[in-house]
Amino acid sequence: MKIIEVKERTTTLINQLLEVWEDSVKATHLFLSSTEIENIKKYVPQALKEVSFLVIIGNENHVPIAFMGIENQKLEMLFIKNSERGKGLGKQLLNYGTKNYNVNELVVNEQNPLALGFYEYLGFRTYKRAELDEQGNPYPILYMKLD
Repeated sequence: MKIIEVKERTTTLINQLLEVWEDSVKATHLFLSSTEIENIKKYVPQALKEVSFLVIIGNENHVPIAFMGIENQKLEMLFIKNSERGKGLGKQLLNYGTKNYNVNELVVNEQNPLALGFYEYLGFRTYKRAELDEQGNPYPILYMKLD
């Protein structure tokens, strides 16, 4: 498995990443209803097209199984196919981001304790909490910086 920085964001790639996103969210964002996931899903392709840096890990068939998006030294998104979780892919991606893009900040849903623990394990610390997420929904978020 190899880390690839994506320059060309084809429709096929966006659709593959959307599948990874949905699989990951259904496994980790248990506080979201199916309807809420479907509503958020409508905005994901645009976010994938617009984020400044998009980095993926593909399997042996070059099909994406994990990805992250970075904007101005901030991790904007990190999703891993559920069947691939626990294999170190998130750590590989985040280490790549901190080394190559100076990633030092991120936002995580407070109701996603596995992600929160993962980021804390890698040295991120909460410096601010908000009751609403960045879209104004009632899901508390934590702002974290690399310690």
